[in-house]
Amino acid sequence: MSTHNNHRPEDDYDFLFKIVLIGDSGVGKSNLLSRFTRNEFNLESKSTIGVEFATKSIEKDNMVIKAQIWDTAGQERYRAITSAYYRGAVGALLVYDIAKRNTYDNVSRWLKELRDHADPNIVIMLVGNKKDLRHMRQVRTEEAKEFCIENNCFFIETSALADSNVTEAFENILKEIHSLIIKKRNMLQDPSNPSGQQFKGQGQEIVNLNQENNTVHDENKRCC
Repeated sequence: MSTHNNHRPEDDYDFLFKIVLIGDSGVGKSNLLSRFTRNEFNLESKSTIGVEFATKSIEKDNMVIKAQIWDTAGQERYRAITSAYYRGAVGALLVYDIAKRNTYDNVSRWLKELRDHADPNIVIMLVGNKKDLRHMRQVRTEEAKEFCIENNCFFIETSALADSNVTEAFENILKEIHSLIIKKRNMLQDPSNPSGQQFKGQGQEIVNLNQENNTVHDENKRCC
């Protein structure tokens, strides 16, 4: 997978995917966004006020996928925007700080909110950010992996500061969403599927994120 093909206009794309960033304030969501979309990192970045989003296009199988990535504050006082924020999202990066245990302890609450408000088939990736602070680690990698297996999520550890695995995190979730959409399209076009049963089992397939491939355990693609 590569970045956007410069020969195509910016507004020319084959797929547009809305991705949301969620997690406690201060875990590095905004810096993950700026690192991926602009290759920038700001040590002095302040908490996001309200909502902002940025876009970036990547290429897969000769098709352009445009990601519209939304970022919002983790503070409770902004929870009124919840419904609009999640509406239309097909992917979510649930971020915690590996050096702050409380941000990981809150992951379950964020996951519940996501599943209460977002599409039930949304693709979720748990992101342990700030892995450059491994000497201050309070959350074991194996513990987070086990959580993902239990909750049918993907997992990766990143560092926006060191620019480690940031591109991989976003590209992996976009690639997974694209694959699931192509599968769904093929099911709809399959004449052997009885009418009205095209989506039988499809929701479970998406929720499990192709668990038969055990992608959570794929060290090269899903973890640090």
